[in-house]
Amino acid sequence: MTNIEIGLWSFPALLLLIFLRVPIGLAMFLAGFLGLGIINDGFHIALARLKTETFTTFSSYSLSIVPMFLLMGHFATLGGMSQSLFKAAESWLGHRRGGVAMAAIGACAGFGAICGSSLATAATMGRVALPELKRYGYSGGFSTATLAAGGTLGILIPPSVVLVIYAILAEQNIAKLFAAAIIPGILAAIGYIIMISIYVRLNPKSAGVRPPVPMAQRFRAMFDVWPVLLVFGLVVGGIYGGLFTPTEGAAVGALGTGIIALFNGGLTWKTLMGSFTATARSTAMIFFIVLGAAFYNGFLAVSQVPQTAADWVSAQGYSPYMVLLIILVFYLLLGCFMDSLSMILLTIPIFFPIISVLDFGFVDFVTMQHDMIREAIANGAAQGVAQDVMDQINALMAAGEEVPRKLSAEVGVRLTELRANAIGLEYTAIWFGILVLIVVETGLITPPVGMILFIINAMDRQTPIVETYKAVLFFITSDLIRVALLVAFPMITLFLIT
Repeated sequence: MTNIEIGLWSFPALLLLIFLRVPIGLAMFLAGFLGLGIINDGFHIALARLKTETFTTFSSYSLSIVPMFLLMGHFATLGGMSQSLFKAAESWLGHRRGGVAMAAIGACAGFGAICGSSLATAATMGRVALPELKRYGYSGGFSTATLAAGGTLGILIPPSVVLVIYAILAEQNIAKLFAAAIIPGILAAIGYIIMISIYVRLNPKSAGVRPPVPMAQRFRAMFDVWPVLLVFGLVVGGIYGGLFTPTEGAAVGALGTGIIALFNGGLTWKTLMGSFTATARSTAMIFFIVLGAAFYNGFLAVSQVPQTAADWVSAQGYSPYMVLLIILVFYLLLGCFMDSLSMILLTIPIFFPIISVLDFGFVDFVTMQHDMIREAIANGAAQGVAQDVMDQINALMAAGEEVPRKLSAEVGVRLTELRANAIGLEYTAIWFGILVLIVVETGLITPPVGMILFIINAMDRQTPIVETYKAVLFFITSDLIRVALLVAFPMITLFLIT
């Protein structure tokens, strides 16, 4: 059997282990370890790799951002931020038809901005909002579906733990990925609110009526969310303002939420130790999955499966968007059975090489060069340049032709095709990452095995899971429309980084 065949056979073996309830991290580690042993006719290389891979993986400075964001989420819960977010949103939207459900979506979006985990967002907001939804006569299926959909916002709205992992795997800038996720995250919340409005009009009995709140009480509730705005502004604003790196921003955010929780009375010695313990457990679970994925992906690299798959796709002549569609559909199906982090770690090393060789037309070398030259001239770079040189440059740009490097250097522009291709690859990687994240989050609420559906439904045992399935289809429709919109108009994603 060839190395490629061994690599291909590892996929059904891995799925079998997962089906047998072997933890995903251990399953990937075993598949990678045994695969390396088979390829190398012995386990001496696999054992040596166990030492080096463990050190290389866990000594990564970028991974330290994960426990900081997890700890920030725990402190935010202790500080009562989830309750204040929901009360503020409810005071302004609750009296509308479906308004309490809309408020839950808004609160999930706000909490996702300081949490970074979809499962934690869903569980936290479920405890806060579900009793209120029941209190005002919202049907069980509609309530649980709303909170499940709202929970997915935690994985997209920055900061996001999964987005950090994707950035490390794809070797992309974390800050740029956070910026690219902001507009799609806002669109997600708006799309869910629109779907709630449609749902309650089609099913009037699914939502009760809540009396309006006095205006003074609304502004008082808005004032109570200042800690959330402060932490989000400090972390995100600090990162984009160049005050600190994303990793340092995560530490600042954890410290800020911890101080707020202390002043709000939610942080005691007991809850502090509990937060540390819960963060350590979650971090250990994530890191073990990362290690298992690193080992398995190392085995795949040796077997040449990703490279062979990329070459095969290129040779078929499929259009880039057709390949992208197939990959996104695969993610949607896979999301019915796996959690988001496992999907990202398992598939990105295989799919990203395929995507990276496709040309989505984000960058045209001549157009980019001309834009840079015009910007340089507008900034005064043409001063002191000989008039005949400027005439040549203007004539070439008017004809839509490439300006030779020697001429473009006269105005300070030294763009090469290699650099233009690198920029195009960066745009593709960021755009693809956001699309994958959206489809992965959709998988988390896709029946029959959407993980968040079971987390929320466990909080409301009286509601049959089938009722949740029916209502959540509206939110899945919103997600699919959003994916189509971002595929058709990539600049929605790339607007803040171009």
